[in-house]
Formats: sequence, structure tokens, C-alpha cells
Amino acid sequence: MLLQITIVTVCLPVLFLFLLRSLKKLDSLMAFEVSQRKIPLILQCFLIIILVQKNITIDRYFELHFFFLGALMSTLLALILVFIKVKASLHLLAMSSLTVFAIGLSIYHQTGSLVTIAFLVLMNGFVASSRLELNAHTPKELVIGFLLGSIPQLLLLILWL
Repeated sequence: MLLQITIVTVCLPVLFLFLLRSLKKLDSLMAFEVSQRKIPLILQCFLIIILVQKNITIDRYFELHFFFLGALMSTLLALILVFIKVKASLHLLAMSSLTVFAIGLSIYHQTGSLVTIAFLVLMNGFVASSRLELNAHTPKELVIGFLLGSIPQLLLLILWL
């Protein structure tokens, strides 16, 4: 299962990015232009849908199913914003989504994962500051990315907690 998740969420998206770059659909891997984010986000939505339907089903992997549904919701929201020419930090979207999910897992399993949660919160800060340092995003885009990652996970926590 871990191999499937790695292939669908890491390997295939990286291959698609290189393919899009070779086809001149992306200027760089950073996709600075808002319009260049449409195809990668659409492809990511399809990959997550396949993962949720075929591998990470609710009866086999309850918590992961809701995590990937939250990821799908976040990706769809980011895609909708791209169509109205609003850019969000996809890096911070992913980190905040993972952080909220880890908090939910800690609550669900009643474990004291404070070190893990503190580490993830710190990583959110590192990701945000690195995106600012690289001039890849404005503070507004970082806040949008953080909210797009956090809110769907928080809403889905209600269903599985």
C-alpha cells in the first residue's frame, strides 16, 4: 500500500511535471504563472480519485481515506482558485493538511504525539518562510494555501473522529 501511495502521489506527479515541462506547458517546475497550474492540479485530482477509489477505501484504511478525501477537496479548491486567477501556496497547502491530519490522528488514537505535532507546526513555518525567501509567494498566497489545506481536513475530522 505504501508503494502504491508513493507511486501515485510522488512518482507520477513528478513524471507529469517533467512531461509538461518538455511539452512547454510549464516554464519551470515552480509554475510561477497561475495559468500553468491548471493541468498539474487536474492531473493531481485524477490521481487522488484513483487512489481513493481503488486502494485507500473507507473499509480498508479508514483514516487515510478521509485524509486523501481532504487532499482532494484542497486540490479542487486550489484548482477553482486558479480559474479565477488566484494563486495559493501548494507547498503550504500540503504541510497544513498533513499537520491537521496528524492532530486528528493523535486525538482519534488518544496518543500524546506532541513532538510530532510540534515538529509539523515548525515545518509549516519553515515551508512558509522558505516560500517567502524564494519570492515564490506573497504572504496572502501563503495564508490561502494554509487555509486550503487546513479547512477541508478539519471538516472531515468531524466525520471520522
